[in-house]
Amino acid sequence: MLWERDKSINAQGITDFPGSETLAVEEQGFMAKFLLPTCILLLPDYQVDWGQLDYLVIDMPPGTGDVQLSVSQNIPIAGAVIVSTPQDVALLDAHKGAEMFRKVHVPVLGLVQNMSVFQCPKCKHETHIFGTDGVKDLAKTLGLDILGDVPLHINIRETCDSGQPVVISQPQSDAAKAYHKIAMEILRRLPVPPA
Repeated sequence: MLWERDKSINAQGITDFPGSETLAVEEQGFMAKFLLPTCILLLPDYQVDWGQLDYLVIDMPPGTGDVQLSVSQNIPIAGAVIVSTPQDVALLDAHKGAEMFRKVHVPVLGLVQNMSVFQCPKCKHETHIFGTDGVKDLAKTLGLDILGDVPLHINIRETCDSGQPVVISQPQSDAAKAYHKIAMEILRRLPVPPA
């Protein structure tokens, strides 16, 4: 079975896959988040025609489970980026994830601090809901760089939900600039793709 990219994926992710019509909504979420990435990427019956790509970014769930191990052991990966909030419990998963990638010889390009700060849209007061320096401290422990910070901002959620991410709909915004900085830092660390 060969899926055509345009028929199987929408702006927010995978919306249609074989058997999805028979699954409850909760099961579809589980399938799409945990099982489907492995099927699409690894199983011959689920080949996807991605077309000509410079890069393929795979957003995996946190941790060191079957999805992460299967993908990292069966697909040539140029590098991993660890994304975490500065919260202690999230940092535990981030640390385990970085160590797992190192054990399977996947270069860890750096860390991204997600939801780093919340700025009130009315008064502009900034609050560090999940803490301040957790990712910075983890980066130091692991000997890695911080690639950037993504704020906790309502525009990020609203624009993603509408199918027009902030980098497209508001490219001059601070949130879009944060994503752009991270993307540039990642590109600087990746090998040049073959021509």
